[in-house]
Amino acid sequence: MSYANGSPHRPPPPDTDLEAGPPTARSGDFDDGDVSDPFDITRTKNASIERLRRWRQAALVLNASRRFRYTLDLKKQEEKTQILRKIRAHAQAIRAAYLFKAAGDGQVIETTKPPAASAGEFPIGQEQLASVSREHDTVALQQYGGVAGISNLLKTNLEKGIHGDDADLLKRRNAFGSNDYPRKKGRSFWMFMWDACKDLTLIILMVAAAASLALGIKSEGIEEGWYDGGSIAFAVILVIVVTAISDYKQSLQFRNLNEEKRNIHLEVIRGGRRIEISIYEIVGGDVIPLNIGNQVPADGILITGHSLAIDESSMTGESKIVHKDSKDPFLMSGCKVADGSGTMLVTGVGVNTEWGLLMASISEDTGEETPLQVRLNGVATFIGIVGLSVAVVVLIVLLARFFSGHTRDASGNVQFKAGKTKVGDAIDGAIKIVTVAVTIVVVAVPEGLPLAVTLTLAYSMRKMMADKALVRRLSACETMGSATTICSDKTGTLTMNQMTVVEAYAGGKKNDPPGNKSELSPKLHSLLIEGVAQNTNGSVYVPEGGNDVEVSGSPTEKAILHWGLEIGMNFDSTRSESSIIHVFPFNSEKKRGGVAVQTADSEVHIHWKGAAEIVLACCTRYIDANDQLVDMDEEKMVFFRKAIEDMAAESLRCVAIAYRTFEKENVPATEEERAHWSLPEDNLVLLAIVGLKDPCRPRVKDSVELCQKSGVKVKMVTGDNVKTAKAIAVECGILSSPAEATEPIIIEGKTFRAMTDAQRDEIAEAISVMGRSSPNDKLLLVQALRRKGHVVAVTGDGTNDAPALHEADIGLAMGIQGTEVAKESSDIIILDDNFASVVKVVRWGRSVYANIQKFIQFQLTVNVAALVINVVAAVSSGDVPLNAVQLLWVNLIMDTLGALALATEPPTDHLMDRPPVGRREPLITNIMWRNLLIQAMYQVSVLLVLNFRGRSILGLTHDKYDHAIKVKNTLIFNAFVLSQIFNEFNARKPDEFNIFSGVTKNYLFMGIVGLTVVLQIIIIEFLGKFTSTVRLNWKQWLISVIIGFISWPLAVVGKLIPVPDTPINNVFSRFRGRRKEPEASQ
Repeated sequence: MSYANGSPHRPPPPDTDLEAGPPTARSGDFDDGDVSDPFDITRTKNASIERLRRWRQAALVLNASRRFRYTLDLKKQEEKTQILRKIRAHAQAIRAAYLFKAAGDGQVIETTKPPAASAGEFPIGQEQLASVSREHDTVALQQYGGVAGISNLLKTNLEKGIHGDDADLLKRRNAFGSNDYPRKKGRSFWMFMWDACKDLTLIILMVAAAASLALGIKSEGIEEGWYDGGSIAFAVILVIVVTAISDYKQSLQFRNLNEEKRNIHLEVIRGGRRIEISIYEIVGGDVIPLNIGNQVPADGILITGHSLAIDESSMTGESKIVHKDSKDPFLMSGCKVADGSGTMLVTGVGVNTEWGLLMASISEDTGEETPLQVRLNGVATFIGIVGLSVAVVVLIVLLARFFSGHTRDASGNVQFKAGKTKVGDAIDGAIKIVTVAVTIVVVAVPEGLPLAVTLTLAYSMRKMMADKALVRRLSACETMGSATTICSDKTGTLTMNQMTVVEAYAGGKKNDPPGNKSELSPKLHSLLIEGVAQNTNGSVYVPEGGNDVEVSGSPTEKAILHWGLEIGMNFDSTRSESSIIHVFPFNSEKKRGGVAVQTADSEVHIHWKGAAEIVLACCTRYIDANDQLVDMDEEKMVFFRKAIEDMAAESLRCVAIAYRTFEKENVPATEEERAHWSLPEDNLVLLAIVGLKDPCRPRVKDSVELCQKSGVKVKMVTGDNVKTAKAIAVECGILSSPAEATEPIIIEGKTFRAMTDAQRDEIAEAISVMGRSSPNDKLLLVQALRRKGHVVAVTGDGTNDAPALHEADIGLAMGIQGTEVAKESSDIIILDDNFASVVKVVRWGRSVYANIQKFIQFQLTVNVAALVINVVAAVSSGDVPLNAVQLLWVNLIMDTLGALALATEPPTDHLMDRPPVGRREPLITNIMWRNLLIQAMYQVSVLLVLNFRGRSILGLTHDKYDHAIKVKNTLIFNAFVLSQIFNEFNARKPDEFNIFSGVTKNYLFMGIVGLTVVLQIIIIEFLGKFTSTVRLNWKQWLISVIIGFISWPLAVVGKLIPVPDTPINNVFSRFRGRRKEPEASQ
């Protein structure tokens, strides 16, 4: 039997709160990237391995191990697949061998009870338990006395669970192990150091430093000769150490976040009550309730199950749903509950399970890339090619000038004379030239640019945890900044998820107050209590004192159980008075769930509960105030429908409770027949209709308004009826007024479902509210919106929401109500189920993009200025004002420290004043081009003037020539570095005049700027021997500061210059397109 398209035996999760539906096949990806451009991947979520490999091959990379560290490790991914395949094969081989042996043994299977090896406090040992569950050994299970026998050996009560006190838990951990597996050790700091050393340019510089050191010591002696080579070596080591520290800190953040992702929370039964614990706290002998969408947290044996079906594909590799019952009661850790519900007894935990062995083998994260990372690799490759070309030109020009005798030393003497200059001096001069050229490559190839994405994502992910959002996929963090539409659930996301029964109709009339027991006739009261207690997935725990009754279950279940307690229900005794024959868990296609029970006097009652208007339509009678069965005439039907409409208009969720009797002889006799029995749902007797109030979350209206203002359309997709949905939508601000609620702005799920793809595409953008929808409708809406070019974020909590979460650009699962299946299909988990947290994620997504743009503007300004200054000086005079050590210091400011300062700016409200960032918008906007060109032209102009006229401007014409040149070059270097420090403030606010807004709150930024200034002073004043600089007097320091300071007023003036709306990239693209057209026509 197939369960793929929502058969009546495949109900969605009981805890989805009437907001689920049948899954459907996922449509093809809308990958709108340009296939010809390897760096144009707008969506890495489902990108092919071949596509990911292409951009890696196209990138210009100096240090592959560092550049690709936080991208998907294609080799490790392949290894992971191989390990998974081997372990699955191993699991299947064990079972096949056992089945073969059992078939061969035939009738001679021993029925004597096997010896139970003692595990200290327990009569059965870990090995015996593991062999039974791992090998699915039903014969051994029967020899132990079935699940009841195993529970006795484990000292577990099948109904109340284990005692669960500290001493009991410690004994069980000692005997059966803990539910954890050994993690592979994370990379040490020295591994990051080694990775940083693999940079090709740094290796060349180290070789050059070693050669320079040897030649220097040989020609000048050890006291003076080691400075040139030693200073380059020290600068390279400093770059390596700072880079390694930055990378190591990032890795620790990712490791902590990965650990958080693995830490699943679930319910167990201990001491007769349901408590929530971490998956790592499960022990052998625990009793665990299972519902659709849950992950089986350990190996175990089924105690009781109702239509329980398990998806074992994670272990067997076969996407086959396996039904579990007394004939096949074994449950494997790591599998998912695809259908039904039940309880299990834990027999194996941690590495004593196949899943534990698997996770221990593949626990290392293989990483992933984000679209922004890929695009930045493209930008870095382009800039790197330009920089490499410039470096080659500089190298050729300097070598040509040197060996042709046009290069002079600090004293004005010609450095190379053919036939006269010593070989050692000639090699030393050539090494210095190569060093400068290689250093230009270090500055020009922005290795730190793609890594800045990882830095800002690591920072954002850590901060988003505080804002109640756990990021599962890095790419979602930045994609959220491009979101144009959010399709949100109602219950628990826009509302509080704290339901209470505030209105009730029973006995053919309204009960006021709803919990007034005296208004209910005896028979009606008895049937209502039976229906509430038995037709539920929740539970009631009454402590010994009788105070503080604990009710568990979904919010709808809890509200109805609380109402049952108000009208006098004793949960445990009511459930013990009748026995459950079959359960039909809540089905979001039918919007109802039912249970068949046998009473003490052998009658069979079938109870139904679900969406009020749907259950009411199945009712033909009702019980009146005198306990009489009365036919449902037209007048009474109109009365009940009006009651439902009135409650819905007050934004109440309406649930009807009904029942019918059934002939005992018609009930299927065997467990297998009952598993496929469709409970009769006609000729029902209406018992009650209740209205549940779930208040809107505080300030949700402000959050919705903020989204609408920032260009993000909020759509509400709910399983509640259209009138309830309309009332909530008006309350939340999704609809401005009830008058706006006309089709297609508000639409019913079945209407949308019945349309063709073309019709859905036409109205998808106009829809604001969809009522009585199934998850299938949510998926269809997501597909239609994506076809229209929208970037769609979707919230979901149920198992059947998984296809929509997977299809959406950003899937947002609910952390409290969400099932494990929904969470695994999602990209971000909203830990508090609150819509306000979704809006915070949007802000963070935009912040990621904005921070990267700030860093790009800052880095490109440094790149352009440094390259132009050195190239012009090299070509014109054969000397460069910025030497290798100075350029390495600039590179450190620009790459690592600059990224730390700018990529960790917290989000501001200003980000929500802009429309969403288009995924195809250029990374470097016209505003950024304007800002960086103005700053770069200013720096280049001033520093080149100083380079060529510095001696006269600074009044150094009377000083010694070599000292004057050193002072001039030191001032150029100092002014250049201070210009970058001042410009770092400009980069914080590319399009705002107040560049100091919020700067004092960003301690990291202030700390890095302060550290850079202090280090610059130390370099100039105390490390002259290393950096080839001299001390500057206060006037020269003042000139340097003034040159840097002018960048602030210059930035203000620059921002007054208007820029065209059309991106400059598009202009060039059109120009190229026009040039190609005539060529094609010829």
